[in-house]
Amino acid sequence: MTQLNRDITSKWLLHAKGFMFLIAGLIAAGLIFGGSPNLRTLVLLIITIWAFCRFYYYLFYVLERYLGKETRYAGILDALKYIVKSRAGTRK
Repeated sequence: MTQLNRDITSKWLLHAKGFMFLIAGLIAAGLIFGGSPNLRTLVLLIITIWAFCRFYYYLFYVLERYLGKETRYAGILDALKYIVKSRAGTRK
């Protein structure tokens, strides 16, 4: 049986994956703005992207560097599980 959660080791594949996310994001943003091309939609889209970028930064930099120095995360779901477990532990 093969392991499903293997890390990508190819630099080319990592860059390709990153650019695919960029293209997917640009297409999605274009479709959202194209469906309602006005200033309000543009501003809300920019705020949404900025807020999610800051949340991503919080999950993978702030938590790792300042709050969970011994913990590494494989992805957003792992980081969220860590937050939930750590909050559950403080309620006891």
